Amino acid sequence: MAVIWGLDLREMQWGKFKGSYMFNQDYHLRRTKMIVYQIAMILCVCSESVGTAALSDYVDQQDGITTRTSPRVKVHNNDIVGTFSYNIFVGIAVATIFGSGFFFDLFWPERKESKSVRLAWKICSLLVSFMALADALALTVVVATHRSTITGVSAGAAASLFRENGPPNPIYRKNAYCVASIVLLWPGMIASFASTYIMFKSIQHDDKLGPRSSKYSGDKGEEVSIDMAPQIPKPTLTANGATRPEPYQGT
Repeated sequence: MAVIWGLDLREMQWGKFKGSYMFNQDYHLRRTKMIVYQIAMILCVCSESVGTAALSDYVDQQDGITTRTSPRVKVHNNDIVGTFSYNIFVGIAVATIFGSGFFFDLFWPERKESKSVRLAWKICSLLVSFMALADALALTVVVATHRSTITGVSAGAAASLFRENGPPNPIYRKNAYCVASIVLLWPGMIASFASTYIMFKSIQHDDKLGPRSSKYSGDKGEEVSIDMAPQIPKPTLTANGATRPEPYQGT
């Protein structure tokens, strides 16, 4: 099979998704990376998915009300639409960086990377984590304090138009989709920073000792076996001078 960027595609095997391989401790921080990377990806992508549903509802709300009324009537909910649009971008970015790290470490844990590639891993992981933080803060503020409004009609007529249109609720904090997206995003953001820290420590270890776990390495980083060689029994002399082997003491 082809080799792309030094990565042998024959290493992409379904068997590597088994827990016995995915969560083994042959490589430094392997189990931790496999778990925390997935938490960051799953939570941010789920937040993005729920947010996409809310985004679609508010776009439909804006289109539905404006098309059924006069051109002077305007629905203002671009704050939630814009914030959820950014949330989608952040979810994709987090999944791209830590998803790539997950699959690269799963299929090619002993791959060789240049210094520029390792630096790119660090910069991108840090960047998407701060993007997730900005997303969580912005989304929390908008949902907690903002709402959809209508201009061009009286307050009573605006309330009537919202009731006739149906879901979503014009008050963002009363929309379950909006709240669920925030609830998923905050732990996802924390997991993203945790993944960044783990990635930094892993790259630091790889630069010094290689990808193998320290318990498989000697003082200078060479790979060694953790199994002790069996001891060979030594013969002893009997009373008549004949040799008699000692009982085997190996395990």
